[in-house]
Amino acid sequence: METNTMSQEVKQEQPKKRKHALLGFDRTEARRITDALNEVLANYSMHYQKLRNFHWNVVGADFFDVHEKFEDQYNEAKENIDEVAERIRIYGDTPFSNMSDYLKHSTIKESPTDMKAMEMVKEILKDYRILLEYLTEVVEVALDTGDSGTEDMCKGFIKDIEVHHWMMSSFSADA
Repeated sequence: METNTMSQEVKQEQPKKRKHALLGFDRTEARRITDALNEVLANYSMHYQKLRNFHWNVVGADFFDVHEKFEDQYNEAKENIDEVAERIRIYGDTPFSNMSDYLKHSTIKESPTDMKAMEMVKEILKDYRILLEYLTEVVEVALDTGDSGTEDMCKGFIKDIEVHHWMMSSFSADA
């Protein structure tokens, strides 16, 4: 009787078998990962375009500080977008790549070009919160499926966005 119970415990402790030939994920798991990453991609792409809009159109006393910071951030966003899209391709899926896809799937929306500098900063702060929600969701999917690569990538993005959020919040604290 003890041997039977012990063999059942051993069976329960074994990790589930992966079926995806290349990475060890079955198609359902891979789809969960790529769907979540495409949502991040859509939001990151809208955020990137918003940063460029604000970089090009900021005016006022905070011009030099904000103009330069927006440029730094859109360059970082561009790199992150590329990493997310390539991660989707690793799974053999197609990343969103049309503006219509981004507009349809993004929670982050376009902003006008005539905002004041501090309004732009506060708009970017909203974007950070949205990006953090989506990135956290991807981390949860990655943890659930055992996808260490996606988990690691998104945790790096989260760490950077948290720092940007803190700095922009500090910059706009008196506004």
